[in-house]
Amino acid sequence: MAALICLFPAFVSWLHTMTMPSNSTLSIRTVEWLRDNGARGLVNRVESIYYSLTAPSTGGPGLKALPGQPNALSAEALRRSRAARIHYRPHNVAPVIVPALPGEGVWRATFAPALAHPPILVTSFRPDPNYPRLVAGVAWVDHTLTSTWLYPGAQEPSVSLPRGPEEVPMHLRSRLVATFNSGFKLVDSGGGFALGGHTYSPLKPGLATILRYRDGRLDVRAWTGGPEVPPDVAYARQNLPLIVNHGRPNPNLSDGPEWGATLGNAVRVWRSGVGVDRHGNLIYAAANDQTVGSLAAILIHAGAVRAMELDINSYWTNLITYREPGAVDPANLLAAMTRPPSRYLTVDDRDFFAVYARG
Repeated sequence: MAALICLFPAFVSWLHTMTMPSNSTLSIRTVEWLRDNGARGLVNRVESIYYSLTAPSTGGPGLKALPGQPNALSAEALRRSRAARIHYRPHNVAPVIVPALPGEGVWRATFAPALAHPPILVTSFRPDPNYPRLVAGVAWVDHTLTSTWLYPGAQEPSVSLPRGPEEVPMHLRSRLVATFNSGFKLVDSGGGFALGGHTYSPLKPGLATILRYRDGRLDVRAWTGGPEVPPDVAYARQNLPLIVNHGRPNPNLSDGPEWGATLGNAVRVWRSGVGVDRHGNLIYAAANDQTVGSLAAILIHAGAVRAMELDINSYWTNLITYREPGAVDPANLLAAMTRPPSRYLTVDDRDFFAVYARG
């Protein structure tokens, strides 16, 4: 009886959390509740054991074809549009495993109305000869043709701020070309969060930061300013240290504790990251069964000169493209991503980024 009485407050807390509006499953919300209520170490240990037991084996038969990327328009159509292009476009991603599979590393447009000047390109490739069945998805976002915005979710960041729509605003969906996940929960990353020029969680020096300036420029860099964003910054989102700087991997990638309080650096799991190329364009990458080091290698191979890790685990990682205006025909960057492509078109728990074609 005494034990039941002691457990009653915990049950009330769990029940309150489960009845709050959320688009996460009951099991995910229960795990997050455990993390936030004293069982973080236990959950992390269980996850680490599970991912270690289910880690892929090296070698084995290679793929005969890459999994298809939904919404990727034909490479031939993109080639036919080159005569009309005046903007920089990246070179195709060189194959890591030779011979390359058909279409491997070849950029494809996803937004049909802008084929002549595609605002976003996607591709996939096998990043590691030791794991020939692993496939990484990469998206390249032309900063001259797009506008990228950060939106709070219903529960994250867990600070007091104007939440806004917590989904892609209806009046902007006619220009929507992509959405993608943000970083760790702030309690896990220890980072800062600023939106609309206001700082809601203090920024920490040295942490990787994706930020947008008032003039529309985007950057991913280590933060060198104070706890508050300066007047020329529209938003800033931090998540751990940079994993890529000056086109090279962070030399401290072997330091497990530096890469988060959840799974550290070496557990092979779904991971995502975002960076910038030497022209200031965004590069997003995601793949299953990755360490922090292998994610950094993927981003560097795709052209990133600076990059940061975003969220990890299959439930939180996805980039979605939209084939037609009005958020029509959404599709995940990789078909193996578990969340439905309708995510972010309804209220979502976590903060996220939305990419719009400029008018």
